[in-house]
Amino acid sequence: MRLLLILPRVEPGEVLTPKRCPTPGCKGKRFRFHQAVAKAVRDTQYPNVIAHRYECLTCHHTFRIYPRGVSRAHISQRVTGLGVMLYLLGLSYGAVSLALEALDVYVCKSRVYDAVQAAAQRVPGLKRRAVFEGLRTPALGGDVTSVRCRGGWLPLGLSVDATTGLVLSVDRLTGEDAETLKAWMAPIAEAVGAEILVSDDADAFKIVADDLGLEQQVCKSHVKRNTEALITGLKPEVARDADGSLAAIGVSPEQAMADLDRLGELTRTRRPEDQVELKALHARYVDAAPPRRGETSSPAFSLAYRLRLLFLDRWNLWSRLTRYRTWRGPAGQTLDGTNNDSERAIGWWIKERYRPMRGYKRPQSAVNVSRLLAWCGNHLARGGADLALLTA
Repeated sequence: MRLLLILPRVEPGEVLTPKRCPTPGCKGKRFRFHQAVAKAVRDTQYPNVIAHRYECLTCHHTFRIYPRGVSRAHISQRVTGLGVMLYLLGLSYGAVSLALEALDVYVCKSRVYDAVQAAAQRVPGLKRRAVFEGLRTPALGGDVTSVRCRGGWLPLGLSVDATTGLVLSVDRLTGEDAETLKAWMAPIAEAVGAEILVSDDADAFKIVADDLGLEQQVCKSHVKRNTEALITGLKPEVARDADGSLAAIGVSPEQAMADLDRLGELTRTRRPEDQVELKALHARYVDAAPPRRGETSSPAFSLAYRLRLLFLDRWNLWSRLTRYRTWRGPAGQTLDGTNNDSERAIGWWIKERYRPMRGYKRPQSAVNVSRLLAWCGNHLARGGADLALLTA
């Protein structure tokens, strides 16, 4: 987790003159100073501050104006921000309360919880229909993770700008099927003006990209690892033609081993023009007999048929796997071919804070904390996240 948090400041002498009457329905803009009053406050430096009372000359109601960093609450914004910061850095609500008490500022853990949730509710954007600061990007990245919540698993969807790594939204999902992901990503893709979807190798994301009319780049690292694992698992059987299915289609074990080695090499180099060669590799196994009716599980497939499916899948996947080689955004943006931005954001803004916890008690808390951390992380390159914006 990489955060740069700016705590709110308390300035007892900085009391601004009111500009408009806060009374609902009143449009008064002229005021008379009524009196100065002392206000007790829980703060690390000031036990009390001076508030100014003004009278509206239109409705004659009086109201208070507090110094910077102080509100109607008994706890200063500095202490509230400090509590939020300590929680985001990994302390529990109870531990934050103890840490603040060591600074001679007592805040019970329920108040710390309220402060964190209230700050998260004020996070601008990072929602499905209100992405971060109205940002637009041609490349949309997306991924799904799960956290424990009340004894079950809660899916969370996270979308990013795949060209910069900024988090666009964090949302609660009801599942990870294609229809759910499509309903989640459709408004985000429309809001940011996406042209291409960057994701892992999950089939659900391929369906989403096709249904939304987006190009797609699947993570080259995922495909490379999966392909190497499949090749390693198949080679012992291929070397001895375990079920005789290779001989049945006129392919020697030596040829099949060479084809697997070539597939591994092509997956490592990932040249768009090699799709033609993949088609030829698949054609060598196209005569492999499919399983009989009712035999739908992988163990029932012959060795030759499994090779046929492997080469077919990589042939069909090739354009999605190599898209990053040729894709350029309107402003010359490029992609690195991985889904690392989404996975990094999940690791930093969801998993790292969640890891020392036993789980969340409320689904909304999981969403709130993740959004709050992501918002802070987005401001890292902008000089840090000013917690005063969320604790006022």
